[in-house]
Amino acid sequence: MSVFKRHITVAAALLAVGAAAMAQDSSSSTVVRRGGADRNRKEQAQPGVTERMQKFYEESPKSDADMQWMRVIYRELDLNKPKNASLYYPEDIIDGDKNLFRIIMEQLADNRIAAYEYLDGREIFTDQYKLNVGDMLDRFHIYHTAAKGSTEKNPRYVIEEVDVPTNEVQSYYILERWEFDSRSNNMHTRVEAICPVLHRSGDFGGDAMKYPMFWVRMDALRPYLSQQYIFIDDDNNLPKYTLDDFFAMNMYDGDIYKTRNLRNQSMMQMYPDPDDLQRARDSIQNRLDSFDKKLWVPSREEVIAAREAREAREAAATGDSIVIPDRDTKAKSARSARARKAPKKKEPKSIKSKNNTSNSAVRSVRRRK
Repeated sequence: MSVFKRHITVAAALLAVGAAAMAQDSSSSTVVRRGGADRNRKEQAQPGVTERMQKFYEESPKSDADMQWMRVIYRELDLNKPKNASLYYPEDIIDGDKNLFRIIMEQLADNRIAAYEYLDGREIFTDQYKLNVGDMLDRFHIYHTAAKGSTEKNPRYVIEEVDVPTNEVQSYYILERWEFDSRSNNMHTRVEAICPVLHRSGDFGGDAMKYPMFWVRMDALRPYLSQQYIFIDDDNNLPKYTLDDFFAMNMYDGDIYKTRNLRNQSMMQMYPDPDDLQRARDSIQNRLDSFDKKLWVPSREEVIAAREAREAREAAATGDSIVIPDRDTKAKSARSARARKAPKKKEPKSIKSKNNTSNSAVRSVRRRK
């Protein structure tokens, strides 16, 4: 009887171990499948850029109650200008370094960012005006093929490096917002969107025509721009800034070609004469630069510096010479002025010696006996 019970106990123990092993295998296989699915979904969504990184670069929309003043400015960034050369070079991929247009096209082809229609001054960044990337590539004659795993809901394309027209993108349009925030009491400038512009000549040559391609939201593009380091000038061959820093710190040089107005007219339509156009651009830029300065009372040093600069300009206009004292001269004159105003100390009278043997006839009468 004891032997029979012992066999039953051993069989029950073996069954329990087998059930536990099967449960562990099933649970472990379930965990692996769930982890693999999540990992594949993240890699297909946005490789290299996590959701946390996207939220970090997305700016929260500000309420109109927090802003006291705002103006929308359109600029054209000519890539032939030295300050904007960092957006064009390198023209080809060198050691993994890419220019701005290649980065934009890669993200569009892989369906990681959205492109919006260029509406000539009426930019609306909604789903209604989203571009079909395939139609856009066909419109500008950019050769492409469907990528592996591309679907109708998630279209993806492959564009070879030689087919990306980087040499034809000679300028960009950017949409700037100048905002005065009442919470921080300062002026804030940010780039809201960017538009590549193709420069293509006709079949018979002549001047190149400009073809704005599409608008891209800068908030969606910033995570990818922050991963590409660029050279700013030829004096320092060490890349210290990223493409995101280039726009966030306003390192570009762009001409104002339009401001948001009721009639939706460009600057050339409002000022046909080139001299009037340049004066209008300079006037707008000066008002933007001096807007926040006019909100505060200047200090005494700023008032003195402004007065001296005004006197120097007037003297230069009339031909007179004016000498602006330096800091040491001002300090010496201030010390001498204080010395003149200070009251003079009275010197103590000298006491004559009692044993005066002079033949003076003046003597005290009280000391006579």
